[in-house]
Amino acid sequence: MSTEYGADQIQILEGLEAVRKRPGMYIGSTSSKGLHHLVYEIVDNAVDEALAGVCDRIEVTINKDNSITVVDNGRGIPVGINHKKGIPAVEVVFTILHAGGKFGGGGYKVSGGLHGVGASVVNALSEWLEVMIYQDGTIHKQRFERGKAVYPLKVIGDTDKRGTTVTFLPDKEIFEETVYDYEILKQRLREMAFLTKNLRIVLTDDREETKVEKEFHYAGGIKEYVEYLNKHKDPLYPEIIYCEGTKDDVYVEVAMQHNGTYTEGCYSFVNNITTPEGGTHLAGFKNAITKTFNDYARNNKYLKDNETNLSGEDIREGLTAIVSIKIPDPQFEGQTKQKLGNSEARGAVDGIVSEQLTYFLEQNPTVAKMILEKSILAQRARDAARKARDLTRRKTALEGMSLPGKLADCSDKDPKNCEIYIVEGDSAGGSAKTARSRATQAILPLRGKILNVEKSRLDKILVNNEIKAMITAFGTGISDDFDISRLRYHKIIIMTDADVDGSHISTLLLTFFYRFMPELIRQGHVYMAQPPLYKVEKSKTVKYAYSDPELDQILTELGRDGNNKIQRYKGLGEMDAEQLWDTTMDPEKRILLRVTIDEEESSEIDMTFTTLMGDKVEPRREFIEKNAKYVRNLDI
Repeated sequence: MSTEYGADQIQILEGLEAVRKRPGMYIGSTSSKGLHHLVYEIVDNAVDEALAGVCDRIEVTINKDNSITVVDNGRGIPVGINHKKGIPAVEVVFTILHAGGKFGGGGYKVSGGLHGVGASVVNALSEWLEVMIYQDGTIHKQRFERGKAVYPLKVIGDTDKRGTTVTFLPDKEIFEETVYDYEILKQRLREMAFLTKNLRIVLTDDREETKVEKEFHYAGGIKEYVEYLNKHKDPLYPEIIYCEGTKDDVYVEVAMQHNGTYTEGCYSFVNNITTPEGGTHLAGFKNAITKTFNDYARNNKYLKDNETNLSGEDIREGLTAIVSIKIPDPQFEGQTKQKLGNSEARGAVDGIVSEQLTYFLEQNPTVAKMILEKSILAQRARDAARKARDLTRRKTALEGMSLPGKLADCSDKDPKNCEIYIVEGDSAGGSAKTARSRATQAILPLRGKILNVEKSRLDKILVNNEIKAMITAFGTGISDDFDISRLRYHKIIIMTDADVDGSHISTLLLTFFYRFMPELIRQGHVYMAQPPLYKVEKSKTVKYAYSDPELDQILTELGRDGNNKIQRYKGLGEMDAEQLWDTTMDPEKRILLRVTIDEEESSEIDMTFTTLMGDKVEPRREFIEKNAKYVRNLDI
């Protein structure tokens, strides 16, 4: 059937219709992430008032009906008539895209809500939204439904307060789920409070019988943020190094402290927006500390004349740092505001950090000595790791890219068609080798638990047999040598038993991937297999259940009587090859969970890995006690 395509088929979406038609373009997705993004858009507007110095308190409430209320004590959105549109400014803000006080009109010097779409997008994607403005002794109110005004802005009373209150209910027609997660909001609001010194943010959840309330207020700002991120680590020295200043109209704040781990955690922000891909401000910071520490090391004879400089990676080993800048006109690369492009930001951060860090090191020679001794050890370990990698490269060149002996490889050589199962133990490995499709499925059995990379430097990691086998099988190299174009399998599937040991092995593997091959996760190549928990037999009928609710459903279907034979699988080794194929490996029937990274939560992900896999026992116990209620089907 041919479809007519002419001038009249070109649609013009008026007003906020475009947002409702293509919500993903404006908030990223209509999943949980997009749902929570609505809250951040409204809170960002209130934080902009705080950045302008006219607001010091923001209250965010999840109401019983799952609507959200955001209250601030700022100046209040202007209620006067906008002469270009002939309607009140507040209605312009909530109904017209790319309208706001952030485009150089003098309302804000710096701002996080840069696109001017925040309030109108939230309005467009809500069943209803109400705004109340407390200003000049008067309360104004307006209500909208699915982006359209229900009535004009009206005065509803007198007040001695000032500020704005916005309440909205996300639209069930738009979002896949409309239930807010208190923990997700808590993490983001805590971060906002850290980044805005002295701002008080209160988060309340009214949905439970007992109201939950959390207040975030950090007089120390990002210094307290570094303290928070290092709380489950052993700081190398008690001070938090802090640099602050303004250069070329760029306000720079940097806080940093080394700890005893081997991983770097540097997080960068522009006008309180996280920049997961860094940019010019982070480049300026890295350049400043590399140059400053090397100059100090040379001047104070930590490095001899014939010794090479410390690399940036050596100096940043175990460093937790926050780089936060405020800039009037930020230029972000890409649609997602993930990387800063302003050249003046690099020079501003570099200059301020170089000068103030030099002064700090001269005033604190003991701290300087601790950092340089750790950096020099890191340099030696890096050299040892490089030699180990070079040796591996020479070996593979001589042996014609020999793969690990225990790997049962697949015959197809196109990585797009190939997948590798990482399986614990030889018994499960044996079943998997028999069950697999030999053309496209490779099996790599691991003997025992792999090395905990959270507690080891790269030189130790590279000599661990199980890790070496994975690196060689994947073909990508590791760390600085990583090259995803050499990946031999487009699906890397972790297949472990559904018990405590299996969960531990999965966590060890994910820690390794996250720390040394994060692109595998970012580009969607890492999966978790989901073997069944139960086998149910009745007469000649055999069914598998992957959860307790599914078991109940199967028993209801088959009839609950004494003829049901239920087997609880403790491990993969209990299944024969045919069962393993049918339930866990057959691409037509299996369930795979893809592992993903939320870049905006990278500091929290780092903390979780440190808590679970680091040296300290107490934080791990606290984490397990707090999260035990979420665990399902884990044999203890």
